[in-house]
Amino acid sequence: MLKAGRLVIAVDGPAASGKGTVARALARHYDLPYLDTGLLYRAVGVTVARTGANPEDADAAVAATRFPDSLLDDPALRTHEASRAASIVSAIPAVRAALLDRQRGFARQPRGAVLDGRDIGTVIAPDADAKLFITARPEIRAARRHAELSGENDGRSLAAVLADIQSRDARDRDRAAAPLVMAEDAALLDNSDLSIEAAIQRAIALVEARIGGL
Repeated sequence: MLKAGRLVIAVDGPAASGKGTVARALARHYDLPYLDTGLLYRAVGVTVARTGANPEDADAAVAATRFPDSLLDDPALRTHEASRAASIVSAIPAVRAALLDRQRGFARQPRGAVLDGRDIGTVIAPDADAKLFITARPEIRAARRHAELSGENDGRSLAAVLADIQSRDARDRDRAAAPLVMAEDAALLDNSDLSIEAAIQRAIALVEARIGGL
């Protein structure tokens, strides 16, 4: 049985894997609050940039973790620059530590929550009721991101987007603090050859299979 009717779902995966789309759909399906934890790191990166400091400056990045919640609605967090800065600040152990309680507090809500990121199932909510690891082949992820950016009049080439994703994967995988790894008890969902709707339905089925045995 689920604990007191609570349901916590952890969704992890690399950049442009579709984990946010799947996580939001799961939140709607189960009527749960949702947090894109990547936005927290984007907010830190944007805050650092607005002070004129370097995202690699650990002291400036830690100070930036005290950003107001209202910043999470700022469109600037959705830019390529914010994504790059987020990748840099997220590799700083002190930044991850400073944001830990903020994320765990969200997961501790009375009815539960859905969180997506890169260390949800391993660090933020290791006792989550269901864990998914969403991924896709790098070239597929790059093509999706390139199509998205083209719609925003971003002129970067597909090759440049692929190189950026591969670089991001390496930083996420190789960082010392909470590297991107699949939790041992997570269900793998490779959506390389799935439509969005098929990936969502598969995710729901995986969650149901997990919570059905609790």
